[in-house]
Amino acid sequence: MTAPENWQKSSFSGGGDGSNCLELASTPTTLHLRESDAPATVLTTTPAPLARLLDAIRARAL
Repeated sequence: MTAPENWQKSSFSGGGDGSNCLELASTPTTLHLRESDAPATVLTTTPAPLARLLDAIRARAL
């Protein structure tokens, strides 16, 4: 499977050279995540598991 070309950087990436960024791309059924300093490594998931992970992270941050 080929990852999409529509990568977007996280708003939390900050300034600088832009090499410490989490990037996200999507297709109609999947989400793709990668670090900008290692773009060949892509994590592919679907929206529901990612939403559960983010909910768990937010719950621990409170």
